[in-house]
Amino acid sequence: MKRPELKGRSLLNLKNWTPEEIRFLLQLAAKEKQAAHSGEVRQRFAGKTLALIFEKRSTRTRCAFETAFGEEGGHPVFLSTDDIQLGGKESLEDTARVLGRMFSAIGFRGFRQQTVEVLSGKSGIPVYNALTDAYHPTQALADILTVQEEFGRAEGKTLCFLGDGRNNVVHSLLIICAKLGVHCTVIAPESLRPHPDFLAETAVWAQQSGAKITITGDPAAVRHADAIYTDVWASMGEEAQKAERVRLLSPYQVNDSLLARTENSACIFLHCLPAVKNEEVTESVFEGPSSRVWEQAENRKHTIKAILLATLLDLDVYC
Repeated sequence: MKRPELKGRSLLNLKNWTPEEIRFLLQLAAKEKQAAHSGEVRQRFAGKTLALIFEKRSTRTRCAFETAFGEEGGHPVFLSTDDIQLGGKESLEDTARVLGRMFSAIGFRGFRQQTVEVLSGKSGIPVYNALTDAYHPTQALADILTVQEEFGRAEGKTLCFLGDGRNNVVHSLLIICAKLGVHCTVIAPESLRPHPDFLAETAVWAQQSGAKITITGDPAAVRHADAIYTDVWASMGEEAQKAERVRLLSPYQVNDSLLARTENSACIFLHCLPAVKNEEVTESVFEGPSSRVWEQAENRKHTIKAILLATLLDLDVYC
């Protein structure tokens, strides 16, 4: 496994990560998953500390970071906005500089992309975007690992996302698919599609990798898809728009009829969770034989551990 030099890097989004670096993280994650399933126990983060700053609640992201770090002997410290001054009495820049002197790394889950960028710029230690309104890079890594496990490879496969096409999950999916040669189709109403400027960025990477990026409002575009993906119709902070989202997105529900339109019996279903069953996805699909949501959820832990290992340790010594 070729090892790019990643020690000290932050993961704010996947734009400035090369395809080779992303593939390395996925290879390392697969290796770590195999080790975990074999019962291997190591203490590679002993003596290291991780600050987890969460403005938004989480199940998978928090548990993935805490278990990936803690099981390796590291000490994760969870910090909500009720626990620390985050741009309130103390400026964000000052908080970053304090944390940078006390911790080995920082994970941030919250609203503004600028917050995670300031934390990275001022702390002097690796900072990981555990979700912002703009991007969700750790989720995208787990998504692609799940596709690879199912089909042996992700390159050349087709992933279709239905629903809110301008959210953080879609942004990160488009970046990683464009860079790795995975065909990605976003099926969404016109008012909820990715911004043209963002699509222009992904088009450059897609041209280099051979990925086909398609944006459409027609659910028939799922034909021959290898993976169908959806997300909740109203993200955190958008609850007031729920009724309008239901009106707009009901035609994009993932149900048995839509899966049949893929004309691919091997097509899998993905969801970043939590799901509102019988809204964006029917319970029959969510609990059905095509669903890989639990493998996808588990893969959050293994891809996050890979990020931590690659950016905090000398892999020639520890891996």
